[in-house]
Amino acid sequence: MRRAPHQDNPTLGITLVVGAMLIFATQDAITKGLADTYSTPQILWVRFVFYAAFALAFSLRKKPLRECLRSERPWLQILRSLLILAEIGAFIVAIRTLSLAEIHSLLATFPLMVTAIAAFFLREAVGIRRWAAVLVGFCGVLVILRPGFEALKPGVLVALLTALLFAAYNVLTRVVSRHDDSETSLTYMALIGAAVMTVIGPFFWTWPTLVDWGWLLLLSCTAATGHLLLIKALEAAPASVLQPFNYTLLVFATIIGYLVFDNLPDSWTVIGAGIVVASGLYTIYRERVRGAKRPVADIRT
Repeated sequence: MRRAPHQDNPTLGITLVVGAMLIFATQDAITKGLADTYSTPQILWVRFVFYAAFALAFSLRKKPLRECLRSERPWLQILRSLLILAEIGAFIVAIRTLSLAEIHSLLATFPLMVTAIAAFFLREAVGIRRWAAVLVGFCGVLVILRPGFEALKPGVLVALLTALLFAAYNVLTRVVSRHDDSETSLTYMALIGAAVMTVIGPFFWTWPTLVDWGWLLLLSCTAATGHLLLIKALEAAPASVLQPFNYTLLVFATIIGYLVFDNLPDSWTVIGAGIVVASGLYTIYRERVRGAKRPVADIRT
């Protein structure tokens, strides 16, 4: 019996991705609270062990572990997995000294970085309009940082490094998605992260209190739930439709940062973030225009 053709459901996809962004903002608030007490390796270890359990449970429903680990580009999968591990670690370091709104204003530059990395390393054609958007976006970063007017906050450069690592991870994900399916990419990322942190984590372990165990478990659950919602969103609608709604993470992070930590961004951060987001949205729009001009299959990862 033939399966019915897949029908896109943009409303469901958008609802799921916005829900995922709300969960990720909550996750980041929990991370900020835990980062004041526990080391980065310890938090990473707990997160990746639980995330590995989630990834295996999800992937093994579709095919055996041996097939999940069969990759046409295993070394790229390993590098991609190490990049996301380093990115999350850098985020934990940066969130100790920055508010949620500040760090996500800087992380909003990653789509612009993806454009630049893809142009230089993948030789993707980038027109003058998208290069202009990249330039304007980084002018927005300068507005946020206000160089020459006040000293840089600790963690700002680490936040920009976080955005760069996440951009590189996204570019590699784009490359490996041409050869491997999402189950393989998910399994590699989870198992390599868990394996690396199982070697490193014990050297930085501090036994959590019962309450903090609860927060660590909740942190792990939010990570798994957020990724599951993203996967389901991409099954419901094309990535090109969903991408603009990733910026709702900045809105949620600002609201939660105010409610939990009594932190509100100043006017310069709001203006700079607005410039960065507008540039990113324009870049996404130009990607969709270029994609509509060439007959390519809709590949979802």
